Amino acid sequence: IITAPYEEKYKTSLSYDENDIFVFFDPSWSHPDYPDGLAYFDTEHNVTAILGMNYFGEIKKGTLTLAWATAARHQFVACHGGLKEFNKADTSYVASFFGLSGSGKSTLTHAKHDGKYDIRVLHDDAFVISMTDGSSIALEPSYFDKTNDYPAGHSEQDYFLTVQNCGVTINEKGQRVLVTEDIRNGNGRTVKSRYATPNRVDYIDKGISSIFWIMKDDSLPPLVKVSDSLLASALGCTLMTKRSSAENVSGNLDTLVIVPYANPFRIYPLEDDFTNFYHLFESGVDCYIINTGKYLDHDISKETTLACIEAVVDDKASFTTFKHLKDFSYLD
Repeated sequence: IITAPYEEKYKTSLSYDENDIFVFFDPSWSHPDYPDGLAYFDTEHNVTAILGMNYFGEIKKGTLTLAWATAARHQFVACHGGLKEFNKADTSYVASFFGLSGSGKSTLTHAKHDGKYDIRVLHDDAFVISMTDGSSIALEPSYFDKTNDYPAGHSEQDYFLTVQNCGVTINEKGQRVLVTEDIRNGNGRTVKSRYATPNRVDYIDKGISSIFWIMKDDSLPPLVKVSDSLLASALGCTLMTKRSSAENVSGNLDTLVIVPYANPFRIYPLEDDFTNFYHLFESGVDCYIINTGKYLDHDISKETTLACIEAVVDDKASFTTFKHLKDFSYLD
């Protein structure tokens, strides 16, 4: 929506020789050759056709696919993840979290850390990083979040703008209320206002301090530091994780999958991402692998994950090098 503040931002924004993004959506389309639907992208004209799919998220994914492709053509790194800035008394730290939907990137991005830091949130799902000056720009003014964690009466529902895949029931006062848990339908979703997040921003001018590859691999401890730039980019390119109900997929969700840079929406050469992330690491950005799944048959708790991140942000993390892997070290 073009409001006065956004009009001012557009006046001072850079202009690019690009079309607007156009999305054609027809959920009633069907064809025997494409029983699960069809997504077609015309990258030259920034047009996509989303056919035979009912899920609203396909519209968002199609739009972001074209937006990331546009960014990639103009010296930006396409990022499917979350980013926030930790402001402390004398310094700041910008952390980014890359993972598939349902991997924990939104949880980590929005974590309050018991008020230890003054936090600015860029976004929890989609942004781009400038290869020119290291700044970051959010690609969405709002959020597209799962509703399962926000049951009836939860304060977060005050920020819901629309919901999908949710039910409605009548409370004791005869009022209609949302049934947001995934009871009848899986993957309940909401378009949620930006104001759900205090200190939400659209742009961070500081370069990022670190990239956390979120993986769900039982062979990994909760936090691993990777000190070689080539290896850091290669591990992002071969990011190992498990899918969740947050994605519109079928099959065994426990199967380990590899999704390069946690971004299945790429319509430009993968080589471009590899090179860009390599240059980020060469410029001084630190690389970590954070496991939000299991390790040694034990679930890694949210509290453990947040403690690992805080140790890094506070520069109190101590690492031990793996015996046979000099560029890998684990948090003591």
